[in-house]
Amino acid sequence: MSLLLAQENIPAGNSVPLTPREAASGLLGSISLTCWIFLLVPQLIENYCNGNAEAISLLFLFVWFIGDITNLIGGAWAGLVPVIVTIAVYFCIADGVLIAQCLYYRNRNARREGLLRRRRSSTVTPDPTTPLLGRRFSDTLEQGPASRRRSVTSQRSGRGGHGHTDDALANIIEENEVGRRAWVKNFSSVLAICVIGMAGWTVAWQSGVWKPAPKEHNGGVDTAAGAQVLGYVSAVCYLGARLPQIYKNYSDKSCEGLSLLFFILSLTGNLTYGAGILCHSTEKDYVVTNLPWLIGSLGTMAEDIVIFAQFRLYAVQSPQLTIAVS
Repeated sequence: MSLLLAQENIPAGNSVPLTPREAASGLLGSISLTCWIFLLVPQLIENYCNGNAEAISLLFLFVWFIGDITNLIGGAWAGLVPVIVTIAVYFCIADGVLIAQCLYYRNRNARREGLLRRRRSSTVTPDPTTPLLGRRFSDTLEQGPASRRRSVTSQRSGRGGHGHTDDALANIIEENEVGRRAWVKNFSSVLAICVIGMAGWTVAWQSGVWKPAPKEHNGGVDTAAGAQVLGYVSAVCYLGARLPQIYKNYSDKSCEGLSLLFFILSLTGNLTYGAGILCHSTEKDYVVTNLPWLIGSLGTMAEDIVIFAQFRLYAVQSPQLTIAVS
């Protein structure tokens, strides 16, 4: 999430012609902005449907939130147009809503698990002759979220006798169908967001709200030194934010509970944002001025690709596959 889109779309009057590069820059910037506006919605819905937010790293969200705050301060310091500062405020509010939702679900579920433990400890007397029956429930509570989800899956797939292989193959076919539906849903969502972004830019251009930047702005942008420093701080936050999430996925050996569309929109937004800046100008002074925002957007794409690989890797490691082989 970056504010520098405003610096490549500085109103300069109707005398500035619209070149193909400026049109591409405006279209890509508008698509990127639309991606950021809808970015957190898929994860909010995913958490609501699951009734928990155990899959997402709070450290990831907090560091990202700091990045958006420094981005907002830097944009205000640099004197960007009010609409962009307003959008930056929206980003911070959206971050706060997601963080609040995660904290709410974690606190609520922790209270429920604590209540269940107290009820069981007060009503059940440990009996050494039935250790497995007595521990099964408490062991499930003490496992991590990913372990609990996998244990439920393994219990479902481990029923029956000679029908194990048939059940496993049926489950694999069902998962493939679900995967295809998810692919179609994600592709349709990204396509719709691209259409909305392009339509928004077209309306803004035709109405005169968006105008191509004059040539004299291509050589560099007069940005306050403090705003530039905050831009680098924001870039470091964006680059470092995903590392806790990558580590959490690796530790849990699971991406269940994460919204794939959330990361697809992040990748699309970063790609179109960086491409929009470079379409406007590739002159040295301009690129150097925009370097912190380019690093923050294009640099995180590599980390998003790692997360995509984790989605694929941990989805393949399912108990049904082990049963089918045996």
